Amino acid sequence: MRRQPIQLDLGARRQHGRRSRGGRPTGPNPRVRHRSRDSFAERFPCHVTLRVREGVPSLRSIQLVGEVERSFAYGCERADFRLVHYSLQGNHAHLIVEALDRHALGRGMKAIGSWLARAVNRIFERSGPVLADRYHVRVLKTAREVRNALAYVLLNARRHAAKAGRAL
Repeated sequence: MRRQPIQLDLGARRQHGRRSRGGRPTGPNPRVRHRSRDSFAERFPCHVTLRVREGVPSLRSIQLVGEVERSFAYGCERADFRLVHYSLQGNHAHLIVEALDRHALGRGMKAIGSWLARAVNRIFERSGPVLADRYHVRVLKTAREVRNALAYVLLNARRHAAKAGRAL
């Protein structure tokens, strides 16, 4: 005589969602998450940070600075996007930009990244990607945030030099 199968209970179902602590672990240099960027009004400037890959020469090298300035000038010839201020560090760049909306910001940053990569690869006779990951953006919504971001961007080289014990 055959036994009747018994249906097992799998326990209470959890709410939909991901496991806690699931996913790829963050490394020593965490990347910018792939989330859609927040919308913002035209009147708000943005503080953007671009990081370059390991092994790419310093963005502050003498032969590259002029090319980077030209790259930024070409990348910013747009009606819906404008680069206002920037600061180059060894492995990253800080930018203060103005854009009509998040789509204009994306297109403008894509243009700047493309021109920057071409300049770096041309000057150092290399090929391949230059930027490490997506750009990090922070929308500056108050006058105090704009002032602090401007001070940070314009005085960033001095801060990094002081931290490394060098004179600027």
